[in-house]
Amino acid sequence: MTEASKRKIIVSGSLAFDRIMDYHGLFGEHFIADKLHNINLSFSVDKLSVEFGGTAGNLAYNLSLLGEAPEIISTAGTDFGPYRSHLLLSGVDPTSIKIVENELTASAVVLTDSANNQISAFHAGAGKFPYDTPVETEGRALAIVGPGNIDDMMTLMALYRRKGFRYLYDPGQQITSLTAEQLKEGIQGAHTLFVSDYEFGLIAQKTGWVAGSILEHVTNLVVTFGAEGSRVFTKEAEWKVEAAPSEDAEDPTGAGDAYRAGFIKGMLLGLPMATCAKLGGVVAAYAVETYGTQTHRFTFPEVVERYKKSFGEKLMG
Repeated sequence: MTEASKRKIIVSGSLAFDRIMDYHGLFGEHFIADKLHNINLSFSVDKLSVEFGGTAGNLAYNLSLLGEAPEIISTAGTDFGPYRSHLLLSGVDPTSIKIVENELTASAVVLTDSANNQISAFHAGAGKFPYDTPVETEGRALAIVGPGNIDDMMTLMALYRRKGFRYLYDPGQQITSLTAEQLKEGIQGAHTLFVSDYEFGLIAQKTGWVAGSILEHVTNLVVTFGAEGSRVFTKEAEWKVEAAPSEDAEDPTGAGDAYRAGFIKGMLLGLPMATCAKLGGVVAAYAVETYGTQTHRFTFPEVVERYKKSFGEKLMG
C-alpha cells in the first residue's frame, strides 16, 4: 500500500519492555492443593530475553506489517529511545507517544512453561500517568482501546462514544482492575469486544453478563482459545474458526495482539467475520513462530498466500 492509501488506526494501551523467560517443566506440577494460601515457588528458567512489547506496541507493529498506519496513544519513559527507533524502522510513526520525564517505560515479566501456560507480572512505570493530550479522530478509520492506563481507557471510550466514532474494546489484563460498572461501560459503547476464553470467564464473573447479554450491547464478540482457534458471535450468527497451522511454535507471548491486528485488517477490507478470524489466526501464527512479540516479519502478500495454504481458500475474490 502507498502512504496515501494506508488507513489511520488509533491504537491505545500499554507500551512496555517485556522480559520473557521459558521454564522447561509445568507450573501445575508444583502447586500443592492444600498450600495454595501460602505459595512460595521459584522456577529455574532456560531462556531470557528483553523484547519490545505492550499491547499498543504489539498491535501497532502488526498493523504496520499489514500495510496500515497505526497511531499509538500511550505514555512511555525516558528510556524509550531504543523502542522508538525500533518502531520507526518498523514503519510506525511514534510521534503521538507521550514521554513522561523521570519515569521508566512500563515493564512486564512473562514466565512460560512447556505447555504454554503463563505467569506474568507488570509494572506500569510511565504508564501510570494518563495520556492527558487531545486525540484526533478526524480522518481515522477506527480505534481499538486496549489494556493500559485505566483513566485513558475510560476517557478515550467516552470521547469515541460522544463523537459516534467506531471503537473496538480489548480490556485484557486490566479486567481484574476494572470495576463491573467500568467493564459494562466499555462493552456498551464498543463495536467489537475481544477477549480470550479465560478473560471471557472473568468478565462473566464480574458483570454477570454472558454471551447473550454482551451481544445486546455490541455488534461482534470475539473469543480466542489459543491453539484451539476462536469463536465469533454476532446477534444473527456464530462461527467457530480453527487456528491457522504454525511451524515450530516458539513463544505464545503477543499472539493475541497479532490475532487482533489480523482481524482488524479483515474488518477494514470488509471481509466476512469468519474470514477476519481466520486472517487473525494467520497473523498470530507468525507471532508464535518467533521468540518475542515484535520479532516476526511478513508482507501482506505473504499473509494472503499463507491464508490460502492454511484454509484452502482465497482471502479475497
